[in-house]
Amino acid sequence: MPDIAVTVNGQQRPLVGTPAHATALDWLRDSGLSGSKEGCAEGECGACAMLLATPTTDGGTTWTPVNACLVPVYALDGQEVVTAEGLGSVDDLHPVQEKLAEAGGSQCGYCTPGFACSMAGEYYRADRTPIDPAATSTAADASAAADEACPVHDPEHGPNGFDLHALSGNLCRCTGYRPIRDAAYTLGSPEADDPLQQRLAQPAPEPVATDAEVDGARFVRPATLIDALRILQDEKDALLVAGSTDWGVEVNIRGRRAPLVVAIEQLPELRTLTIEDDVVEIGAALPLSEVEKRLDGRIPLLAQLFPQFASRLIRNRGTFGGNLGTGSPIGDTPPALLALRASVVLASLAEGGSGVVLREVDLADYFTGYRQTVKHADELIKAIRIPLPLATTTAFHKIAKRRFDDISSVAVAFALDIDGGIVTGATIGLGGVAATPLRARATEDALIGKPWNIATVKAAAEILRGEGTPMSDHRASSEYRSLMLNTALLKLYSATVIESKEVSA
Repeated sequence: MPDIAVTVNGQQRPLVGTPAHATALDWLRDSGLSGSKEGCAEGECGACAMLLATPTTDGGTTWTPVNACLVPVYALDGQEVVTAEGLGSVDDLHPVQEKLAEAGGSQCGYCTPGFACSMAGEYYRADRTPIDPAATSTAADASAAADEACPVHDPEHGPNGFDLHALSGNLCRCTGYRPIRDAAYTLGSPEADDPLQQRLAQPAPEPVATDAEVDGARFVRPATLIDALRILQDEKDALLVAGSTDWGVEVNIRGRRAPLVVAIEQLPELRTLTIEDDVVEIGAALPLSEVEKRLDGRIPLLAQLFPQFASRLIRNRGTFGGNLGTGSPIGDTPPALLALRASVVLASLAEGGSGVVLREVDLADYFTGYRQTVKHADELIKAIRIPLPLATTTAFHKIAKRRFDDISSVAVAFALDIDGGIVTGATIGLGGVAATPLRARATEDALIGKPWNIATVKAAAEILRGEGTPMSDHRASSEYRSLMLNTALLKLYSATVIESKEVSA
């Protein structure tokens, strides 16, 4: 097997002797690259952000910002990353660093390297198109345009096409967001001779099989799906990891260690997305950001979910398979997938070990208890299937303390068919109100066959209020959770009435 190494800022660095549980952040800092910082160690502050070379559908590369504190460093074997040091130096600043300095976007400086990396990812985004180039001349012009609600861009997108959601996972404790935004909005386009821009025309590194054992702990990246399933069959203690946005927190905050980690996020069989006449199938290890891009609004309910799911940094690594695999009752994707009547495709090794056996499970039957599912120890989630056609009226309501980058207190997903003013179909997914995500079946039954009017909605809302067994914790009381269920259906009804009036007008 080739030497285990990572290309960092154009230089190959070996991983020999690095602990199997080490994160990319710890390894980078131990290697002398201290620009990346540890602020929270759970992917909420972005101080550790780095750029990862990932493939595009046309065979090129894109610079994808990810949280170095969550990525197992051995998952980067054979891969290519750029840190803040690789963007530029004191004597030769990168355009992003230069604009941050000009706008006063670095105060204490702790978060600045992470902001610079996230900003650089957006700077190099291939489809970022300036809307009004004249408005990008100075930071003051950009700020004034935003304050005046300039019609050429909205408050979350700059006149230069910069999407502020690219920075949603980066926290500035000095509350210096205004100059950071100003810097982002004054960025131009990369020069043709920019080395990082030129790199995008070349293919991203191919995934390589990895098997590293250090001090009794082992990290494995199987070459094929069958290899992964064979490990699951032979090694009962094997821990599957995809984006590691959940496991990375366990490693950092709770000090958990696994004797055998099996990385599956680069298996091609788990990174597919196909749309057929009767079903959409999404690979379990395809990053959520990539799913969002490829679907391009094709499933409106998921289009509402994605911006509310953690941050862009997390979505660049997080997966449907990981969110379902943990069995958490507060994951954001299960309620939406339940409302979409999704099913889970589980894969295991065929008898004799020469093939793969698939079984499909309705997601409503997948969860069996708190962080427990019907998935067997020798199975992995291969894909999620969403049947077509979709419901005509959908909505995703996330109740949390922050609008973005927060864990849900309650999540409610609706998928209704309303024909001639009558509810002909209803599927409602709930999260955060029981030991498992669940379907609000009593409320569904109370809606189906009834007129879509305020009387029906009020009666069904009272039933929805009693669904699940909500508990009190530091995020919300049980009473509050029940109240949020009660108001969610009323909110949906109000939205449909307003939309109907706008259409008729």
